Parts: sequence; structure tokens; C-alpha cells
Amino acid sequence: MKKAVIITGTDVKGCTYHIKEAFLQGLGGAYEVSEFSLPKDMPHFCCGCKVCFFDSEHRCPHAKSVMPIWNALLEADLLVFAAPVYVMRVPGQMKALLDHFGCHWMVHRPDPAMFTKRAAILTQSVGAPNGRAQKDIATSLSWMGVSSIKRLGFGLMEGVIWDELSTERRRKITAKTEKFAKRFIGAKPARQSLKTRALFFVAKQLHKNILKKEETPGADNRHWIAQGWLKEKNG
Repeated sequence: MKKAVIITGTDVKGCTYHIKEAFLQGLGGAYEVSEFSLPKDMPHFCCGCKVCFFDSEHRCPHAKSVMPIWNALLEADLLVFAAPVYVMRVPGQMKALLDHFGCHWMVHRPDPAMFTKRAAILTQSVGAPNGRAQKDIATSLSWMGVSSIKRLGFGLMEGVIWDELSTERRRKITAKTEKFAKRFIGAKPARQSLKTRALFFVAKQLHKNILKKEETPGADNRHWIAQGWLKEKNG
């Protein structure tokens, strides 16, 4: 069975939670699902130690919280990010998680497993645009090599409490989310987009130039060499 991982950017069981649950309902059991909730499952801000870039993400001081989520992403076919919109942007707890994945960006150590994954971004706000918050997540996913990223956002307008929304409004949100989820049932692995190929090409040229100047390949270029994307220098 295919796998999906859902990361929810709030522990509150409010509007975002109900939208996420509607998405799960729409999937109809087509995926084996694992879930993480923020900040409960990853409460740490990146401290800027850079050990993930210079050495290994396994030595990150927050690896105990970060690595289970990263490994779940690698194993999943579908990546789902659900978050409320705070001041037109993604919540800090979601950004904190994405910051920890910076070492897996194309310019560092991308994992080829990400290149065929599909992703869905679910957001909601009182009435502010959802686009910029969605872009915060989509940018990270794109630079990690994810080619297929679909988005669904809602402006609630009536309020911020799910049970205080009108029955009709809740019905429409639920129906639209379930319909959106059904698009992923039976979906094949994504094909690399032109954007992903372009980012990879630029990153490869960058790493080639860095490798020429390195006496000993650093962590990033060791990864690229191990993947067969670069040739190790002779002598």
C-alpha cells in the first residue's frame, strides 16, 4: 500500500484539524498514513550550529525530533502539509521544521527519493490570502526536489472557530477538501518537472566548481559523489 505522511502545523483541533481530517476522509484508506503535529512532535527552532551542513543531519542537536519526520517523508509517496495562516505566512512551528530540512535542499544534499513524490498543501485563514503561506512550504519542497505540489486554501470569513462556522460553510469546505484529496487516489509517482531539473542542473554546476577548490570533499560533495552525480577528483 502507498504511504502518506501528514504534518499539521498546529496542535489545536480547530479549523486546520477539521480540514486535515476531511482530506484523510477523501483519501478513503488508499494510503497508509502517518501523522505528526507541530510543535508537539518537533518543538525546536534551528540554533544555527551548521553541523548538518558541515557534517551530518544525524548530529543535529534536535535530530531525535527531526529525523523521525524526515525518514517518514522519505518513505511516503504523498506528503501533506496542513497549516493555519498566521499574519499571511506559515506558522513559526512549521517554518522551524522546514529550516531543519535545509541541508536536504538541492544546493546541499538532496535525496533522490524526493524527486518522484507528490505533495499537497492545505491552509486556512480568516480572510487573508493563503498564497504566501503556501509558498513558504512550496519553496522548501521545490528545493528538496519535489516536482508535483498541489495547493488548497480557504478564507473562512465567518470566524476562526470551526463550530461557529455555519453548517453550510463547513459542508462546502469539507466537500471541497475531500474532492481535492481524491485527486491523489491512484496517482502514479510524479515525473520530474522542468523546474526541478533546472534547479538540479544549477546545483550540480555549483558543486562541480566547489569540488575543484576542495582539497578534501566536504559533506555536500561527498553526498553528490556517492550518488554518482559527481566524479571524485583524481589525486
